[in-house]
Amino acid sequence: MSRIATVSRITDYLELMKPELTGLSVLTTLCGYYLASPGEIDVLRFLLVAIGTLLVGGGLGALNQYIERHYDAMMRRTEHRPLPAGRMSPASARWFGITILLVGIALLFAASNLLTGSLALLISGIYLFVYTPLKRVTSWSTIIGGIPGALPPVMGWTAAGGEIATGAWILFAILFCWQIPHFYALAWMYRKDYARAGFEMLAVKDEGGSRSSLQSVLFILALIVASISLSVAGLAGWWYTVVALVLGAGFLLYGYIFFRFSGSAAVSHTSVLNQTSRRLFFASLIYLPGLMLVMVVDKL
Repeated sequence: MSRIATVSRITDYLELMKPELTGLSVLTTLCGYYLASPGEIDVLRFLLVAIGTLLVGGGLGALNQYIERHYDAMMRRTEHRPLPAGRMSPASARWFGITILLVGIALLFAASNLLTGSLALLISGIYLFVYTPLKRVTSWSTIIGGIPGALPPVMGWTAAGGEIATGAWILFAILFCWQIPHFYALAWMYRKDYARAGFEMLAVKDEGGSRSSLQSVLFILALIVASISLSVAGLAGWWYTVVALVLGAGFLLYGYIFFRFSGSAAVSHTSVLNQTSRRLFFASLIYLPGLMLVMVVDKL
């Protein structure tokens, strides 16, 4: 195999791992680990938990693409992925996903504790056997999918602290509430793709976007409450609270703009709504890393 072919093959395997989502899972897991650490961080365990989370997230991403390969081929957004594009066999993707998933779970059991490994198993089970098939059955799949998506920081917390304490629940609430406007904005941007592939997303049946945008605003409001709960619980200081409120207000503003322009199915209006949903999506990408960074700095 030529060097170019080898690099291309490696790139395809990395794409199978859904690096954006997996990277986010690793980031939130390590944030939970850091916040739960009572003193000096065990650097080796910290790194092993990061690697374990990376492998679990990558394995789930690969298996998700294996399961949905026929539907990915129907969507412009995903038709160039390794499986629908024919650059990789389904068997290769399946075994790659299973292997790194099992190695990741085993590593989390070995490097941390029983609770953390069990949470990794729970995340895997809900994501693969509940959320993934439900995407073609009900729009509630997004809400259900928020559960495994919000558990990585809890996993990080238990890896450092050994139990699911108040801070872990608050981090879960923050991640859960953040995911809904994030994915509703994404789903609205690609609703035609999802409809073409037969996915039962809220945006597919939400002509005019009023339901998607309203729920986005409501969940952002809940997110702001969850974020300042960290201070109420005595786990963060006033400086964190101020910045969290500023970040939340900015995120809410984009959610409100999305809501403000919803409610019409006119072509010209839909074009404007597409722009507002895109801005909300990118605002979500700024909000979460920003909030996590403030949490970490506040503890220094």
